[in-house]
Amino acid sequence: MSDVTPIRDPGTDSLLTPQNAVLALIDYQPEQYAGVRSVGHDELLAHVTMLGRVATVFGLPVVLSTVYVKHGMSGTNPELREALPGVPEIDRTSMNSWEDPDFRAAVQKTGRRKLVIAGLWTEVCVAFPTLDAIREGYEVYVVADAIGGVSKVAHDSAMQRMVQAGAVPITVLGLACELQRDWGRPQADRLRGIMREYFGKMHALQR
Repeated sequence: MSDVTPIRDPGTDSLLTPQNAVLALIDYQPEQYAGVRSVGHDELLAHVTMLGRVATVFGLPVVLSTVYVKHGMSGTNPELREALPGVPEIDRTSMNSWEDPDFRAAVQKTGRRKLVIAGLWTEVCVAFPTLDAIREGYEVYVVADAIGGVSKVAHDSAMQRMVQAGAVPITVLGLACELQRDWGRPQADRLRGIMREYFGKMHALQR
């Protein structure tokens, strides 16, 4: 008997799978990081970088968006860019990425209804598209430890607002394990490598 659990239909699975989810990463730009006060910068960066690497390892479609780069803002931070080779940036002027036709079309083009969202800041660039996507029938999962607000109150209030609207909070590590589901499946070694690096960073930060 195999030690590996049978794989449920990845397209219709009620949990997140590499085949039924799309990841939106919004406004991970130096100016946005600078305004975050709800979580330490180094801890946030570790989670964001891990999120990007997990998406790449599992082949999740990624919609990567920036705001106002064409008018002088910096682009996506280099650590995340390195974790997402070949993923194009969609630049916008709108604070709510869901109101940008190119962003919304990129999500819709995947045909996936489970939308995982992370971005800066929680109360604006995460909350607004989350609320709109829920209204349009998407299952939205907010990566709570890879986002941040301008204050703890701002972050917590936005999380409450999104959850009350139907969003599901998850964490980067929880997402990674949900996508893998069984250590006997392919790509487990790559995930172990990402997790070793992640826990190493967390241990160093705690020291």
